Amino acid sequence: MLTLSKQTTPAGRRYVIRTMAFMGGYVAVMLTTIGGAFDTIQNTPAAWALALTVAAPIAGQIWATLSFMRDSDEFVRAVTAKQFIVSAGVAMAAFSAWGFGESFAGAPHAEGWMIYPLFWAVFGSVSPFIRSSN
Repeated sequence: MLTLSKQTTPAGRRYVIRTMAFMGGYVAVMLTTIGGAFDTIQNTPAAWALALTVAAPIAGQIWATLSFMRDSDEFVRAVTAKQFIVSAGVAMAAFSAWGFGESFAGAPHAEGWMIYPLFWAVFGSVSPFIRSSN
């Protein structure tokens, strides 16, 4: 992800602010969940509301990234899009391979929501190496 110290453009500053806002909401909901505040609603229809509440900041973060690309110059847009696409592909391939490992080789179960942190871990790992739009 982009760092605060390197964001001198208006698009970069908006991205950092949006990211902090969405991820702050995500952390708050997750800490409340981990703390047991929602244990009594597990396996009820209300649990779906919690699932959607936790997923909302994730959707917001993706929107913030796409907005950053839209609002950036052509070069930054192209490089960020390439980083995003490569990261998504690697994360989906790795998660699919693990899923096949679960099905065929007895690998331990990985929760579906792990694709999101995996994507950002891959994004952070590949971004220093993807510096051009070629």
